[in-house]
Amino acid sequence: MNEKQFEGIITKGVGGLYTVRPLSRDNVTVGDDGTLLLRARGIFRHDGITPLPGDRVICKRVTESGEDGEFVIDEIEERINSLIRPAIANLTHLFVFIPAARPKPDLITADKLISAAEDKNIEPVIVITKTDIDESEARIIADIYEKGAFFVFQISSVTGEGVSDLYSYMERESRNHMIAAFAGVSGAGKSTLMAKLFPDLSLKTGEVSRKIQRGKHTTRHAELYPLTIGESTLHIADTPGFSMLDFAKFNFTDKENLPYTFREFAPLMGECRYTKCTHTKEEGCKVLEKIRGGEISSSRHESYMAMLEEINKNPPWKKNK
Repeated sequence: MNEKQFEGIITKGVGGLYTVRPLSRDNVTVGDDGTLLLRARGIFRHDGITPLPGDRVICKRVTESGEDGEFVIDEIEERINSLIRPAIANLTHLFVFIPAARPKPDLITADKLISAAEDKNIEPVIVITKTDIDESEARIIADIYEKGAFFVFQISSVTGEGVSDLYSYMERESRNHMIAAFAGVSGAGKSTLMAKLFPDLSLKTGEVSRKIQRGKHTTRHAELYPLTIGESTLHIADTPGFSMLDFAKFNFTDKENLPYTFREFAPLMGECRYTKCTHTKEEGCKVLEKIRGGEISSSRHESYMAMLEEINKNPPWKKNK
């Protein structure tokens, strides 16, 4: 890259203007916050493409009358994924919060989020909170997801248990350009943990969150906050005003693909006795065999059954009709 172009990441987009953080500041003059406010080339609108927070972009100077003008977003690099609500591209990790108590654990909601993440090639990370209230329940939940080879963290924002382990994990993963979001039921302790992990982020987003609570019809746009962690930078998606459950809303997939969004089931696909096994009650079903053997949690299968029933009631063709 030279002084006439640079690579960056979009952190926010409002009204046709995009906040872009250069990945390198060599030969690029940025504002006090390390970003530039740029427009995108009209070709994107013509092609029906909307730049999104999380997009990696190539920005070039516009040449006018032989002289260098302002930078514009010239190219959007290939996306890993994109979400509609919240409108974010290239999300790499979804931290799924499950409280051990207060409120009661809602594993079906958690599993919907996990499956939606798996479907979009996003790494789900399980964060079990409030372990100081019910340590036994936290351990039961952890066992469910550890069997599925998920990264699982048991956290208490009161005692500090597990917080440093989660921070170390995020530091390690941020070396590969982590873009993360926190999700889960209300009251799971997301905001409290965020404040402990990243006090600066809490200060930046707190006032925004309060404004959203006062004006519930306020239009919101997803925004990414860059945070230095170790020697790397990670981006945290700020989504107050959005329901992350919209992300996991059915129908994000069809019933044929649903088993593949359960990582415990996926390696067993094609191994059942019947080609069109639904993994619900058939003889010779490898998934059911693993459940009976204790290798797959029955709780995960219960969620699968509930999600399958919901898809059958509201198939994709009916939704899109």
